[in-house]
Amino acid sequence: MGFALQFAQEAAFQNDDKSWIRRREGLDDMMGVTLDLTTFTLATHYPNGFIPSGMVLGKITATGLYGIYLPAALDGRQDARGHLASAVDMTPVPTANKAVSTLFWRGTVREARLPTNHALDAAAKVDLGPTSAIVDGQHGMIRYE
Repeated sequence: MGFALQFAQEAAFQNDDKSWIRRREGLDDMMGVTLDLTTFTLATHYPNGFIPSGMVLGKITATGLYGIYLPAALDGRQDARGHLASAVDMTPVPTANKAVSTLFWRGTVREARLPTNHALDAAAKVDLGPTSAIVDGQHGMIRYE
């Protein structure tokens, strides 16, 4: 008597490319964050069904949630706080439009290896640079290569 096992693929979630992180430095200091998924758009930020790590995040002051960094925002996201350190599966979009992930806020980033539409600009580099990055009262620092 025998039986056959059948396996079904639940989602098309791809491996997360973290090659944008240059060194191990900063990995032990990452902090948990809750994302406001309404700040991300399907066509721009997760056309493949997931928000990739490396996206620049800002903190929404009214809620304490994190969203995609946006220089023109007036809700706190105009100040870059770090990079999304772990991809977020968006198939389906999590309930309550929130997801838990981690924030990379100290270390070295390979800028050329950040994902498409990562939101890093000159102002974000200043926010995250050697003298500016302060996350929850701690001084961070991101160097870009």
